[in-house]
Amino acid sequence: MNPRSEAWLWVQLIAGAALPAELVLLVLLLGGADPGPLPALERLLSWALGAVAPALLLWQRPADLRSLLVLRAADREPTELQARLAAEQQPISVRVLFAVGVVALLPLLDWADRAAALATTLSPLQNAGRLSALLAGTALLAPMVWQWQQLVQAIWLLTRSTDQLVATTPLSGDALRHQRTQLGLPLLRLPVLRFESAGPTVAVEPEQTTEQDQGSDLDQQVS
Repeated sequence: MNPRSEAWLWVQLIAGAALPAELVLLVLLLGGADPGPLPALERLLSWALGAVAPALLLWQRPADLRSLLVLRAADREPTELQARLAAEQQPISVRVLFAVGVVALLPLLDWADRAAALATTLSPLQNAGRLSALLAGTALLAPMVWQWQQLVQAIWLLTRSTDQLVATTPLSGDALRHQRTQLGLPLLRLPVLRFESAGPTVAVEPEQTTEQDQGSDLDQQVS
């Protein structure tokens, strides 16, 4: 019952490293057009639609541990470890960190929109119009919110002890389907990780008999 043997948590931890790259992509998308007459209001509306709206959904129904937004587990029923981890994934500390990250997206969006003027020539949406650039940026915020929640949850669950998981009542399959958000195609299977530390094998040679013992054995045979 070791949480570090759950491969889904490590994949989510690795996927969280893509957040800085997605922030750079946000700058490039917003660089496709000049700001409108009310840029502050535009950013606020974009943040509300792209970050706050999905965050409210994930607050009520957190992202399933076996869902990576595009792909999810092919197995319908979770393992016992996955069911216990799901019961531990939403303590108050995780909820607070998730909310802080969603709020932090607003100043990040403001910075990205201001820095977008330096990336106009690199934007894939050149001359596409302000509305198109804002819609593309808004659509990018939603997966960033999803990844942020899974990143915080993965860090929390990987630090749980075996005793804590053993004492946790696992969620049933029906509860997981109704209380967790499962997105993606059911095509992915991840193996159970095993951390085994095998020390070097030391060959123990049998104790050699001394010449005196050999001599005494010969005397007994002669007599």
